[in-house]
Amino acid sequence: MGTRGSKLQKQAQILILGLDGSGKTTLLYKLKYNESVVTVPTVGFNVEMLETDRNSPSLTVWDVGGQKRMRPHWRHYYSDTAGLVFVVDSWDQKRLDEARKELHRVLKYESLRGIPLVVLANKQDLPGALSPDLLCLKLDLRRVCEGRAWFIQPCSATSGMGLEEGFRRIIYLMKTPLKRTQEDIKVKMRSKGFSITAVKQLLLCGR
Repeated sequence: MGTRGSKLQKQAQILILGLDGSGKTTLLYKLKYNESVVTVPTVGFNVEMLETDRNSPSLTVWDVGGQKRMRPHWRHYYSDTAGLVFVVDSWDQKRLDEARKELHRVLKYESLRGIPLVVLANKQDLPGALSPDLLCLKLDLRRVCEGRAWFIQPCSATSGMGLEEGFRRIIYLMKTPLKRTQEDIKVKMRSKGFSITAVKQLLLCGR
């Protein structure tokens, strides 16, 4: 966890991973240009700079291809990563187990130890898409993210819904120690009248 503060300077490297077809490239260019672009499977990577407010670092965002043949190469991008964004297709339930296995494999790497994670639950605009709460359970996020600051954000890469919020969250997690993020959530929930049980349930799924 001590490496997070040293990596967060004027610029920070964000790594976007996820299975092929999850919508990584679409959401990156929607966020960058506010345009829906027709994409082809990324062979290699895309890299873009995203500007933030003056109190936060600008982001160098690496979107790495998610095909099976590309996944062994993901590890080459882990060095100097300050925040990890993992994109999941909320609608394609047939591939959720594959997504879970890949996410768990990524989080085991020592070079990503303590790095904050935001899971983008993409394609929420499609009928039948799983809610973030269900995805939290199916991806086993509570267990695999123990000792790590994390959050799951519903979004739609085509409409742009939730994208800015997801990236604001990763910036917040990079800037804020883990214990404080948990305390902030508790305080905000209690101020809104939620019970202690509800607060605990919400913390279990990082929301």
